[in-house]
Amino acid sequence: MADPRRAAVGALVLVPFLLGAAAGAPGAADHPVFRFADPEIVESSGLVVLPGHGRDAGLVVTTNDSGDSGRVFTVDPATGETVGVTSWAADPEDVEALAPAGPGHVWVADIGDNRHVRDSVEVLRVPVGRGDRQVTPEVRELVYPDGSHDAEALVTHPVTGRLHVITKGVFAGTVYAAPQRLRADRPNLLTEVGDAPGLVTDATFLPGGGGVVVRTYTKAHLSAFPSWQGVASWELPDQDQGEGVALAGDGLLVSTEGARSQVLRVALPASAGATDLRSPAWTSLRWLATAYALPLPAG
Repeated sequence: MADPRRAAVGALVLVPFLLGAAAGAPGAADHPVFRFADPEIVESSGLVVLPGHGRDAGLVVTTNDSGDSGRVFTVDPATGETVGVTSWAADPEDVEALAPAGPGHVWVADIGDNRHVRDSVEVLRVPVGRGDRQVTPEVRELVYPDGSHDAEALVTHPVTGRLHVITKGVFAGTVYAAPQRLRADRPNLLTEVGDAPGLVTDATFLPGGGGVVVRTYTKAHLSAFPSWQGVASWELPDQDQGEGVALAGDGLLVSTEGARSQVLRVALPASAGATDLRSPAWTSLRWLATAYALPLPAG
């Protein structure tokens, strides 16, 4: 049986995020973090910051948009240099996003469909980190319940691991949840669970799973989970074609397509911490912390 004290201490990694988000003042201000140095990264379309405390913690994973071979890049944000490439043999149809997939792995979202002609889409689970590797990824087929859709955002709930696809409608998008357990032997039917703004190009969960930040080309929107109701929105810095967002500590990293493009850091609103405090993970943490006299931030 798991030690609840260990669970409480481990869950307290949320505290720095909650305190930092409470102090953040969102807006169009940006702070450059690094520039992609690799000439092979020309259409950065997805972004994940690797968590944890090992040698790969804090590294940034990205992927090119449609037209590239099957590969993702691991980048050291201290230098902007690529330190690892994961490749696989089959060329994807239209990769548009990345999402966390457990320690040392990401989900690669082959979910783009500009012409609305695909009968199904795919997510691939691949290992990432320092060093180059050739892999045979785990592939899971997803199918919408109501016909084809174009999508550029995939998110993983940080507590349950459940995947959600957010479509890219012009005026509004739709959120679809994948089954909790993805089958390899047959298509996995998505379920409509919420609404999203129009022209969503990427998204990321808050660390407790109580909220989601979705980005468009010009703005960020915070939605509560699991209701997917809007909480706040704010302007993002000008980017040529902003298609990446990832949670990084108590703020966000945002990226754009283009050769040697720059990755920026932007603040989160105070409502982000307040929204995440209502998450099931935080509710459990509050109970455990109270039981074992552990500190919690106000809220």
